[in-house]
Amino acid sequence: MSTRELDAAGIVDPALRRSYEACRRLNAEHGRTYYLATLLLPPHKRPHVHALYGFARYADDFVDSLEAPDPDRLVSWGAEFLDAISGGVSSDPVAAAAGHTMERYDIPVAYTEAFLASMRQDITVDRYDTYEDLRGYMYGSAAVIGLQMTSVLGVLTPEAFPRARALGEAFQLTNFIRDVAEDLERGRVYLPMEDLDAFGVTVGDLRPGTVSDGVRALVRHEVARAQELYVEAEPGIEMLEPTSRDCVRTAFTLYRGILDEVERADHDVLNQRVAVSLPRRLRTALPRLAAARRARRREGPRARRRGGPRTPTTPWTA
Repeated sequence: MSTRELDAAGIVDPALRRSYEACRRLNAEHGRTYYLATLLLPPHKRPHVHALYGFARYADDFVDSLEAPDPDRLVSWGAEFLDAISGGVSSDPVAAAAGHTMERYDIPVAYTEAFLASMRQDITVDRYDTYEDLRGYMYGSAAVIGLQMTSVLGVLTPEAFPRARALGEAFQLTNFIRDVAEDLERGRVYLPMEDLDAFGVTVGDLRPGTVSDGVRALVRHEVARAQELYVEAEPGIEMLEPTSRDCVRTAFTLYRGILDEVERADHDVLNQRVAVSLPRRLRTALPRLAAARRARRREGPRARRRGGPRTPTTPWTA
């Protein structure tokens, strides 16, 4: 992470600066679309977005890693973090940066508790009977991430929060659609069982190989459901501080673009991992870079003052 970004964010402790850098690397390595979008934010917001992403990714890997999952460590690591956030100091770099951000922006602990509960759910739950059951899981695994991020991005109206929740769910459902075969390799099915039944699809039909008409119809149905979430979420972009809008619009456009690629692949998500190409990502992001700079110039110091962060009372260090 550049010294300029850390300085702009007022992060001066050397160990804490290294913690934020660890989160930035996680974002850059595992969240290419999100990382590209964060470059459109004002420098003082970027480290905090990296911290929240890094926290979510780090915890998720305890249960989602195909090489070395460690669910027991998820449970202990999550408990240690909640203890630290209530007054201790975390020795874990990712937790230290995330805890610092959560305290600085007064992000409710309940969001973190809900997130960790959904991650623990992945240890024992491998499928969901109904879409409402899945939404219960997605509240913790995705919606609260949107709500946490919104605190950093800044809002002009409380109406932005339900839109942020919808966007978190849209991103998560898009992942579930794209990663059907990969998730099955982990022993999990995130598409609702009621939907599989409705289209005459069995879990075995979701393995790589011949794609049946039923599977294509199932995926088409889930794409339409995700599109509804994007429609619900989109007005929330204009409810954010102007200096955050280009970042979120870019992430919105690129992640929604994954659904375009699913349709272009004729809804075959079993034999390939669809993705938005690098040229398309750049064509989307680069024009918004100039717009983001104009927004920062218009806002000036006001962007730092409006709904600004508070000084943490906990001495977060790694």
